[in-house]
This record gives sequence, structure tokens and C-alpha cells, in this order.
Amino acid sequence: MKFKFKFNFKRHVSMATLRNSFDRRTVVLGTVQGGIGVLLAARMSYLAVAQNEKYKLEAESNRVNLSLIPPRRGWILDRRGTPLASNRADFRVDVIPERMQDSARTIAQLGKLLELSPVDMQDLEDKLDKARGFAPVEVASNLDWERFAAVSVRLPDLPGVVTQRGYSRDYPTGPSVGHLVGYVGAASAEEYEKDHDPILITPGYKVGKDGLEKIFEHELRGKPGARRVEVTASGRIVRDLDTREDVPGKTIKLTIDSGLQDYAARRIGVESGAVVVMDCHSGDVLAMASMPSFDPNSFSDGIGRLEWKMLADDDHVPLRNKVLRGLYPPGSTVKPMVALSFMEAGLDPEESVFCSGGLRVGNRVFHCWNRRGHGQVNMAKGIYQSCDVYFYHFAQRIGMDPIAAMARRLGLGQEFDLPVVGQSYGTVPDPSWKLKKYGKEWQTFDTVNATIGQGYFLVNPLQQAVMASRIASGKVLMPRLLYGHENERVPSLGIPQEHIDFVHQAMSDVVNGPGTAHRAALPIDDVKLAGKTGTAQVVGLNVSSGKSGPWKYRDHGHFICFAPFDNPRYACAVVIEHGGGSGAAYPVARDVMTYLWDPDLALEKLHAFEKEWGGTAKERLDARYQSYVAQYGVTAPKVSADEESRKVRESEEDQNESQPIVREAQSPRPEPVATGSAEAGAAENPGPRANSDSRTNTNGGTQ
Repeated sequence: MKFKFKFNFKRHVSMATLRNSFDRRTVVLGTVQGGIGVLLAARMSYLAVAQNEKYKLEAESNRVNLSLIPPRRGWILDRRGTPLASNRADFRVDVIPERMQDSARTIAQLGKLLELSPVDMQDLEDKLDKARGFAPVEVASNLDWERFAAVSVRLPDLPGVVTQRGYSRDYPTGPSVGHLVGYVGAASAEEYEKDHDPILITPGYKVGKDGLEKIFEHELRGKPGARRVEVTASGRIVRDLDTREDVPGKTIKLTIDSGLQDYAARRIGVESGAVVVMDCHSGDVLAMASMPSFDPNSFSDGIGRLEWKMLADDDHVPLRNKVLRGLYPPGSTVKPMVALSFMEAGLDPEESVFCSGGLRVGNRVFHCWNRRGHGQVNMAKGIYQSCDVYFYHFAQRIGMDPIAAMARRLGLGQEFDLPVVGQSYGTVPDPSWKLKKYGKEWQTFDTVNATIGQGYFLVNPLQQAVMASRIASGKVLMPRLLYGHENERVPSLGIPQEHIDFVHQAMSDVVNGPGTAHRAALPIDDVKLAGKTGTAQVVGLNVSSGKSGPWKYRDHGHFICFAPFDNPRYACAVVIEHGGGSGAAYPVARDVMTYLWDPDLALEKLHAFEKEWGGTAKERLDARYQSYVAQYGVTAPKVSADEESRKVRESEEDQNESQPIVREAQSPRPEPVATGSAEAGAAENPGPRANSDSRTNTNGGTQ
């Protein structure tokens, strides 16, 4: 018999039990709620007390807009206080790409309002393609009030457009100071990413890109100002609160004479060349002109593809600073220097050699530029008649080492401590240099080439001006660009004064006596110029005579000088690339030196030349640009940033960087007229020259 038991236990729930359960839940929930309340209170206290300043500023920024005011850039002045780079009041319009809602519509509307040409619209589109979204892009500057106001009143409908009243960089003499002063431009993305300074992306702000503008960027920059305005939630300005004025940049004063700089640049005319003028008392550089050049005003506004093509097509290489980057065989301009080395080595200036038109050295005949010969030649005649045979003969006795030492002593092959972007310092060859560079022994023909400024010899125009100033003064003058060191003592070269006086007289005879440059004489009765001509051969006689034909085959022309010859005050060096010889150089030097004593007379002659040339350098540049507009319009090819950089690098490279091994000497050019009057006459009225490549052969001749 089975028994089943079933137990049914039921919990008895009383009112007390329910009350206890509710109390526990109330405590738990209350605790949680209290904890949350404490956290919220703590957070609110933290925000209200500890973070008070932060949120006060954020609230203020919603009510107040703060904008930076670009600082006015410091001026660059010449020695008399005339501006070479200044600022002009400007109305401008910029766009910030990332803020534009409909960029195509905005740009099209701006084009109509600002009356932009098709070429201007194309250039603007190119700028926008290259720009980073946060960086402002210039649409137009130097606007009249009507066009500026037309955009300003429509700003609510043109998001991303910024109008600004401020200052823009201005270069009064334009191309005349392009290579010297440089130019400014909007900061690149790389420049902004380097230090993330907000002023770099402020509309209207520009930084130095080249020349002195780049070298003295921090001094010229200044400190930005700021403007606070109260705005509504939609951004509409309610009222101005306060403004902190900007602090202008520092003024930079140069040794340059603005009038002389402009004259020298313009006097080069349609040629390609360089002029350097120095003060023989202090070493101050009074002019440093390289032409053709570019207009820094155009570069500052942002150069377009059409203007870039115009500059890139020019075989005269307007982007190269020929004063510092141009390297040339100096030709016969080294003969006064060589004569000084001869005398220091003990050679009697009256010792002579007979010039029959050439000299046999080993199994070769080295010709003189005058194939008919100069007859009996001593040192003075060797200089003023530029007799090559004299220097061929005695250089073999003296040797190359004393000549090279004197060349370096006078500044050739030297890099100077100047505030410039870069220099090419060339070559002063000697036996140890050749052995180190090529692993080859020095040969007799190397001495023959070098002693007349050919072969491996390469100099820039600044070095030639320094050489002229040191020969003139007998002192170790150093070129200076910054004004304010006039009383510094200049040490002596240590060359006996009688040697200096002898060379001075011989160089005076080049111009005022039986020399090769009668027409270089100054048109001022009581001021005599002393100088030395030089012609550097580019190709052999089997290719070209060097006087005519394709531009790239013509000889380079050189002239160094100083005046007055008996108490030197100013020294000058002129180089004319492919000018056909020294006859293209010394008329320029004569007129530039004339400007120092009689500016009105010099300007009268220049104005006559410019009528033949088609206007000033700026006017010719503008006319050429308009011809490119007519020819290409908007069809000019787009240039990438890489292509621009490559072209700039090419313009800065030395023409003779390859410098091939010289294996023999080429005969100098025959000069049927010793006075040079025929070539001088041609140089006085130069016409446009054929365009071609400008590379130079180092195996040339000399006159």
C-alpha cells in the first residue's frame, strides 16, 4: 500500500513585509538618484567655476568676431631714403575655397562684377586648382571703389568671398629691381604647415619669396593687428568694439642708389647682361642690375600661365640673376690683374716682347687678336692694346700659381657675405685645382688660356666689379648692400703703390690714349675714365665670326672701369651676353658712369635709345605680354607646380656647370680696327637680337 503525501507551503505576505520591501527599493533608487544628482551638481559646479573662463570666451566668441589685420610690410629704401619696395593702399577681393557653397557660380559672378578678362578668369581657376581649401586665393587687387563696392554689397549672397581694404606691396621701378629686391606672394601650404601661424592664411597677407624680401622676411614682417566686432547669430555686424593696430615691419636701408639702379637696368636695353657699380671708398654697392628681368609687381599679384610662358620662352633667361648666377670667361679684363702679378713676381714693366701676330709654344702657334701684330710690346702697351702675345710670353716665365693667387686676392673666385639667396663663384684655375678636379697635370696651353681670361677661368659680374674696385683703391674692399657701415676701416691689399699707379695709367690709356676703347671716354671734361675691354669667345671661328649671326653664337662683351682714374671714386663692371664683343659693353659702362656726374646728360641719351627700343623695360614687358594675349589668349598650356620649380632651378643653374676638359687654345678674334670704333658704333644703336640658347663654351678667345 503506497501513501502519497502532498505538501503545499504558501508564503504569508503581510503588510509589514510589503512595507519593508518598498523601503529597500526606495533606498536603492534614492541612492542612485542622489548619486546622479551629486554628479550633475559636481559637473555643473566644475563647468560654472573651473571652466568658467573657457565657456565665457566661447560665449563671447559667438557674440564677437575677432579678425587679424595683416601687418604693413617694412619698406626697403635706397641710400637716400627713396623706396625700392613700399606699400600702397589697396582694395582687394579674395576667396576661401572651403567656404564657397557653389564655387562655379561664385567665380562666374565675381568675374562679371570685377570685369575680369578670359585670361584673368583662367588664371583664377588655375590658382584655385593649386590652393588648399583653407588658404585664401586672390581674385583681384588694386581695385577701384566702384568694383570693390559692387562685391561688398553682395557678400551675403557670396559665401567664401572676402573683401579687404589694406595695403599691397609696390615696387616703383618694377623690373629694374626684380632680381635685387625679389617679390612677395601668398604663403604656401608648406609654409603654413611648418608653424601653423594663423596670419599666414589671413586674406591679403604675403611673405617674401625671393631676393631681399625673402632674406629679411622676419624683419619686414611686422606684427598683426586685430579687430573685434559684435555680430548676430547669422554673422551680421552690429557694431565695432575695438581695434588693435598692426605694428609695421622694420625698414631696411640699402647702399643702392635708386636712380642709378634704374638707369643701369634700363641702359642695358634689349641686351641680356649685368651692371654692377661700387663705391671705391667704402665698398658700397650702388647698383646691381640684371636684365632682362621680371616685374615683381606681377609676381606679387600672382603670375598667370600666359605671363609664365612669356618668361619661360625668353632665351635671355629673365629669371636668372646674372650678377650673382651668371658665369663667364672674363676675357682680357684680367690683364691688369695679371700685370700686377707679373710685377709682384719681379718682372720689369719695361721688359718687352715682339708681337708679330702670334707666338709659337711647343708645336702650336697661339695667335694674338691682332693678326698683323703689335710690334714691340712692354707691359703698358700689353694692357692698353690688349696684346695677347705679351701675356702668352711672360706668363710662361712667371707661372700660373702667382697669377691665380693675385686673382683670388682681387676677389675672383670669391663668395661674398651678402644678404642674397645664392651666388655662383666660378673658377680661378691653377695646377692643384686641375689635378684635384680632373686628375690631370697642368699644361702650357692651360696657362696661355688662363692668362687671357679663357679656358677654365669663370667669374660673375659682381666679382669683376670687386676686382675693378680693388685695383682702383689698392684696398681689400668688400661689397656691401646694407647701409650704415661707412666709417669702417678697409685694409690695404699690400700691393706697392707704384704698381697700382702703373696699372691705373695703362688702363687710362685704354680709354684716353692709344688704347682699344676710345669711345668709352666720359663726355665730362674734368673726369677721366680708366678701363679694360674684354671679349669672350663662345664658339670657334669655323662656326661664327662672333659678331653677327645667331644670338647664341655671338661673343660675350666685358668692360671694367673706374673714375676718376687719378683719384678713383666709383668702379663699374658690365657684361653683355652674346653682345658681339666688348663694343657692346663699354658704351653701357660709359653712360652709367656719366650718370654719376651728370644725370641729365645720361638720361637724355637713354631716352633717345628707348624711343628706338620701344619704350622702357616696363613698357616693353607690357607690350610683349599683350602680344602673347593676342597670340595665345586662353590657349596657353597650363604649367604644373613641378614644371615651375624645374624652370626656376634651370634658370639658377650655372651656364657652364659641366665645364669640359680644355685640351687646346682657340685663337682670339681678329679685330681689324684697334680702337674698336666700328663695333662701338654698332653698339651705340643696338637693335633687337635674334633669340636662341645662351650656353657658353669655355674655350674662347679674347680681345
